[in-house]
Amino acid sequence: MLHIVDDEEVIRDSLTWLARSRGIAATAYASAAQFLAALEDGSKFDPQGECVLLDVRMPDISGVALFDTLAARDLTQRLPVIFLTGHGDVPMAVDSLKRGAFDFFEKPFNDNKLMQRVQEALSASMQAGIRAAVHARLATLSAREREVLDLILIGKMNKVIADKLGISMRTVEVHRAHIFDKMNVKTAVELAGLLK
Repeated sequence: MLHIVDDEEVIRDSLTWLARSRGIAATAYASAAQFLAALEDGSKFDPQGECVLLDVRMPDISGVALFDTLAARDLTQRLPVIFLTGHGDVPMAVDSLKRGAFDFFEKPFNDNKLMQRVQEALSASMQAGIRAAVHARLATLSAREREVLDLILIGKMNKVIADKLGISMRTVEVHRAHIFDKMNVKTAVELAGLLK
């Protein structure tokens, strides 16, 4: 989902049309406050990725202030920000990129280049979402399951794991089943691929 935050209606409409013409779902917001309200509303992240096209200069809350809010909430990986401005300068662009913005475009911009970067940001967002989901699943493992997991990942068989940890093979099998269930995998190969 592409989130377009710009106080100019004509820009919002044209960017929404441009995104949809490329098969990208888009929602437009007239202000940073409107976007923040939608974010606070508990809307879930789109598993296909999220990206924010953000105008730098807006009344009330500027694009830079909104970006700072997203960064303070540690959301810029899941919500990569591409700044748009008609008043940009090189120091502003460099500063925003150093602070974690995905990219910076000056108006007027090349439609193809902008949409290519949006696609890249959506892909990066999707990968960040996958990593976050894997970390959340890892957090559900007990300390003993983590020990078993570590030994599974280096290719140890159940008997070796049991001997190393001083537990029965049956206990290892139970832990292995719980790990696979919690991590939503069926094999050790799948598990290793998920955690690489």
